[in-house]
Amino acid sequence: MPKTSARLLSLLSLLQARRDWPGALLAERLDISPRTVRRDVDRLRELGYPVVAFKGPDGGYRLDAGADLPPLLFDDEQAVALAVALQIATTTGAGIEEAAVRALTTVRQVMPARLRHRIDTFRVTAVDGPGDRTRPQADSGVLMALGAAVHAREELRFDYASVNPPGADDDNVRTGPRRTQPHHLVTWGARWYLVAWDLDRDDWRVFRADRVTPRIPTGPRFTPRELPGGDVAAFVTSRFQGSTGWPCRGEVILDLPAAVVSRYARDGLVEELGPDRCRLVLGSWSWPGLAAAIGRYDADIEVVGPVELKDAFAHLARRYANAASG
Repeated sequence: MPKTSARLLSLLSLLQARRDWPGALLAERLDISPRTVRRDVDRLRELGYPVVAFKGPDGGYRLDAGADLPPLLFDDEQAVALAVALQIATTTGAGIEEAAVRALTTVRQVMPARLRHRIDTFRVTAVDGPGDRTRPQADSGVLMALGAAVHAREELRFDYASVNPPGADDDNVRTGPRRTQPHHLVTWGARWYLVAWDLDRDDWRVFRADRVTPRIPTGPRFTPRELPGGDVAAFVTSRFQGSTGWPCRGEVILDLPAAVVSRYARDGLVEELGPDRCRLVLGSWSWPGLAAAIGRYDADIEVVGPVELKDAFAHLARRYANAASG
């Protein structure tokens, strides 16, 4: 990056960090002269940033709100935080999912290769469940560390906070370290979870990410294991709900974005397979009823299974054809 551009980015970051900056302090922080500060402020104004000067004993500058959106400059951590937030926004069900997908694509295209790699290692499986937005949230740094370990297939040690029994003095008690092979980072009910093989307990475990404190460095690489049933969404849901309660349950692939399908899937499980493709696992009281529920999506359907669902689609196709010709 050219020296002047790097300096402008640093100046903009400082102006965003606090309301008022004395000119002399800005010059000291940037290791430049007050005259250079004035020139750089003029350059930011030319780019559309509403930097105003204020009078006083020291005199200085303030970044005000503007009427138009100027070109945005982000440092590395801000760019990563923005991309992670956009990826999370695609699973919120707040009506901004499609816009978030487009914005994420735009941000990723202009990122340097080193940042694109960090973002590409962060993949989330969205599992619909009853949400509570007041619950404790996981630290973004922890999520990035967990996502990187999952992507690299590296063993992970971490301290884990377990809730004390009622009447205990402290809300949480730290246990650990836990030695795990991390496989999936998922969301369920507005909370983040790590699905991992616990090496000490020789079994699968689901850990709340907001209770995890990773230990660095990570351990050796491992060969991924097969989840019971081979389905991360169904596995996580079964841990919290026990069973689905539906006598008929099927799996299909739809040519629609996961963000669109999840808004109407209710208790269905939605997993993103690409920008315009997702996997849907859904239950119903009968196979024809399940096929009819899936058919409401205006998209091509690939039935993964079971065979009863395929037969139900064929049955409905004949019934609808007879109705159309009658």
